Amino acid sequence: MSAPLVVVFGSSRVLPDDPEYERAYRLGRLLAKAGYTVGSGGYQGLMEAVSRGAREAGGHVIGYTCDIFPDVHPNPWLSEERRTATLTERIERMATEGDAFVGLPGGIGTLAELTVVWNLLLLDHLGAKPFLLVGEMWPPLLDVFRKHTHMGSSAFRLVTPVSDVEEAVARLNRELGRE
Repeated sequence: MSAPLVVVFGSSRVLPDDPEYERAYRLGRLLAKAGYTVGSGGYQGLMEAVSRGAREAGGHVIGYTCDIFPDVHPNPWLSEERRTATLTERIERMATEGDAFVGLPGGIGTLAELTVVWNLLLLDHLGAKPFLLVGEMWPPLLDVFRKHTHMGSSAFRLVTPVSDVEEAVARLNRELGRE
């Protein structure tokens, strides 16, 4: 049986000297040490950090890259590249291949990826899979969604905000039966 695939979403704009980069690096290391395969968009920023952390810890790292970014090169920490033609194909592939999902801080691209995955989970298109959001930015953002959208409580039951990467990995271990 292959290792469960945890797909991590996060900003491409975070530089290595940023504390967010270190947090994503630590997440990648912890996931690999716990026996997970780690997936991400495969480019720079937090995607690079989680890839580097996992690869340096001996893990298998998948980068989901996309033809829409012809001048952007995958980060050097990938074990495997899975390329798609369009962004929508990329997101769908990450969603269907992932066994669990972790959201880190990001911009509009990260938010788009997370909301598509969230919606597919709500529609039960993916089955029941852990969907975690790491960091202090997520609870207030979820509160805005509760207050200013027509999202029902069933949507919010699918997402779990956690404070740090250690809590995220512990939660994944429980939910995926790997304790």
